[in-house]
Amino acid sequence: MSKLAALVSGILFGIGLALSGMTNTAKVQGFLDLFGDWQPDLAFVMGGALLISLGATPFILQRSKPIFAEAFSLPASAVIDRRLIGGGVLFGIGWGLVGYCPGPAIAALAYGTESTVVFIAAMLAGMGLAKLLKLA
Repeated sequence: MSKLAALVSGILFGIGLALSGMTNTAKVQGFLDLFGDWQPDLAFVMGGALLISLGATPFILQRSKPIFAEAFSLPASAVIDRRLIGGGVLFGIGWGLVGYCPGPAIAALAYGTESTVVFIAAMLAGMGLAKLLKLA
């Protein structure tokens, strides 16, 4: 049952990303272009997600455990260190240059564009390199 719930959740998430424009790299880059031709509509997507998360999280965490897992998977540390800042900087650079972050990129694989496949390959290579260098 948990695999079916994960599949349905993933499909709904991907559809939501596509409908909101998060898989459109030009729209994402337009949102990030604050001093150029700024496109603010993704702020509403992110704001809506933030409001839902802020409202639902306290109720969810009142449960003893998640429905389909043995325990909640919460961050073990709240320390802001060089690894966290470096990862955030790399994420931001990649997002700004390409217009993808991991979730929308995976959803955009459904479009079959070569640039998306190249981005996913580069992302996976970077993840592998980070693991090899024990950065992650």
